Amino acid sequence: MRGPYLQRTSWSETVIRWRTDFESDSVVMYGPSPDNLVNEVSDGTLTTEHEITVSGLLPETVYYYSIGSSTEVLAGGDADHSVKTSPPPGTDVPVRIWVLGDSGTGDANAAAVRDAYQSYAQGEQTDIVLMLGDNAYNSGTDEEYQAAVFDMYPMLLRQTTFWPAYGNHDAISADANTETGPYFNIFSLPRAGEVGGLPSGTEAYYSFDYGSVHFICLDSQESSRLPGGNMMNWLEADLDETGAKWVIAYWHHPPYTHGSHNSDNRSDSGARMFDMRERAVPVLEAANADLVLNGHSHSYERSYLLDGHYGTSSTLTPEMILDGGDGRADGNGAYLKPTRKTPHTGSVYTVAGSSGLTSGGTLDHPAMFFSANQLGSVVIDIVGNDLTAQFLDSNGVVQDWYTISKTDSLNDCVTLNARDLYAGLTATFTVSGGVPGSQTVVLWGVVDGTFQLNNGGWCVDFGFFVPELEPLSRLAGYGTFDETGRCVIEKRIPFQYFGADVRFQAAMSGTCPDPCMSNIIRTTIR
Repeated sequence: MRGPYLQRTSWSETVIRWRTDFESDSVVMYGPSPDNLVNEVSDGTLTTEHEITVSGLLPETVYYYSIGSSTEVLAGGDADHSVKTSPPPGTDVPVRIWVLGDSGTGDANAAAVRDAYQSYAQGEQTDIVLMLGDNAYNSGTDEEYQAAVFDMYPMLLRQTTFWPAYGNHDAISADANTETGPYFNIFSLPRAGEVGGLPSGTEAYYSFDYGSVHFICLDSQESSRLPGGNMMNWLEADLDETGAKWVIAYWHHPPYTHGSHNSDNRSDSGARMFDMRERAVPVLEAANADLVLNGHSHSYERSYLLDGHYGTSSTLTPEMILDGGDGRADGNGAYLKPTRKTPHTGSVYTVAGSSGLTSGGTLDHPAMFFSANQLGSVVIDIVGNDLTAQFLDSNGVVQDWYTISKTDSLNDCVTLNARDLYAGLTATFTVSGGVPGSQTVVLWGVVDGTFQLNNGGWCVDFGFFVPELEPLSRLAGYGTFDETGRCVIEKRIPFQYFGADVRFQAAMSGTCPDPCMSNIIRTTIR
């Protein structure tokens, strides 16, 4: 017997699936406790592939269940068989996401990654599992799925919904255009907007909502990646429709990698990495996507906060790195974004394709802050305005971590990011979220370790009339926002400020008498 396993769980229903060796009818019993399964859903069709939709459920509620036939109970009726419905779209509740990439080896490597996560989680609820493709090696056959998925994660599958992406190895035994083969036979995915999001009309790519998070799964393998094609048109429309605070997109082929695959090489993987970088990434960034997750390269690579990098690694420019820090609250600080839906305020790109094997590579893509040739998975926790992601290796050690923070204070203002803050060198300041054609100023200063700026005592209305600047404050520069609402300013940091604790802040013109201020960057000049 295979399963049971959960699919397409929403705030009001779930799909429970299982396989039997012999044909029978299908019966699911469910209720508020294992010994009180008072509700029944059944299907009298004789089959070995059982699929029951349980609807009319309450949001954020735990239900216990059993599976079987009209003559016997095969599994369940205990604490191990339960489903927790999701919060309704827009509900701001904590979310735990476990991300697996290229996990389909079904061997000791995958088991070590699984065990490390289970030890880390300490029994906490896993709300969502994302699979980034190549879910069953080598060819995505039904037998390989049994070993790599069902035998590997039996407990989690009966309690948490897995949301897969379609990889090149999955495609060896399946076809996205006809939606046939083991991948499409095994998974029940939302094609009609059953879990929120815009109906895609296919299980090859889809979207769904979980509380304040909107997830988008794309097919980088077989569906058309052409602008104006069905998938790209759907992506734009889906992003236009969502009002979610957080947007997470995932698919198999990464737009940026120098791992076992090279995103600079057009012939690598049939130009799929090129296509997704040139066609999908601009659409996502224009809609304020927060995080993009990919596999394919068997390594871990995590970017800075990026925007506008649509070419090969040699075309990366300083203004494309909106925040060149580590993104860590205990380091350079979290990556900051406004809570409102603002175009081009930055996305973090993560390659997490080492959940089943590692295959090396130069791991030197300049867009990446951290890269490692280590087995592991990604753990994401979203609580309110903070998204924190960690790379957990197969030994249970957190190798990388970062936070994206949404702040209301930026909603009517602008966002400031800075990089290359070295004494004697030229720093780059990027101000984003401004009104195209308006002007901005960046100020910085050292005043007893704090930056003091009297909002009521100055006005920004180009010309930058600033009568009450502290004596040691300096004008870093000013400029005009381009059509995307961004302005890049370069300023040399004087040698005498080496080791100084400084503060940087930007403002937008045309906001008298209360200027529109950015976030404050607090750092030490190196």
